[in-house]
Amino acid sequence: MQERDKIGVLRHSLIFSGLDDRELAALSRVAVEHKVEPGEFVFWEGDPPDWFYVVAEGRIKVVKHSSQGKDVIIGFFGPGEMFGEVAVFEDKPYPASAEAMDGLRVLAVKRDEFISFLSTNPSIALRIISILSSRLREAAGRLKDLAAERAEQRLARTLLMLEAKLGPTLPFTRQEIADMAGTTTETAIRVMSRLARGRIIRSTRGQIEIIDEKKLRLLADGPPGL
Repeated sequence: MQERDKIGVLRHSLIFSGLDDRELAALSRVAVEHKVEPGEFVFWEGDPPDWFYVVAEGRIKVVKHSSQGKDVIIGFFGPGEMFGEVAVFEDKPYPASAEAMDGLRVLAVKRDEFISFLSTNPSIALRIISILSSRLREAAGRLKDLAAERAEQRLARTLLMLEAKLGPTLPFTRQEIADMAGTTTETAIRVMSRLARGRIIRSTRGQIEIIDEKKLRLLADGPPGL
């Protein structure tokens, strides 16, 4: 990737969009392009936090491995979004694994070089803190959902959250939706079959389309009833 292409990726990212040309050029010079094939991992849970990442192209899912052997998807990121930053700031092993969902290109910056860059650009550090706070609130909301809500509501909320980021056509399998909602695949299949019969979603192999957002939101906000 040429330097001008790296600058373009950084300029369109949420955290670096406020940098001037000189600052973007400085950061691009220490950014390295990594290409990852679908299903391959950028890093594994427990790896040392050697790199900070920004997605240039494709999508990544962050997976937590449980002691029971079940993988739980705790987040996903697309072009312009960062990941791996918490471990980099704490200088502790990555708390989850990052797996490419499709052909992925990322810009990676070594931890020491990124921390050095932040020391001369404190506004970027404040912006990252804001993003992390937003993610923490979202995670807290998801934990509340897992503890108090029925599977139907959790699945509806998960679909709405994904729609807000990706639009009405979601490139996920039922297994992936189940993992993100914290429920079993069997439950996800049963609930989404009901949603399909109610003409709320349309489901095909590896893809889910939301066709009635209003009804889906009613299901997410109140007692289930299709």
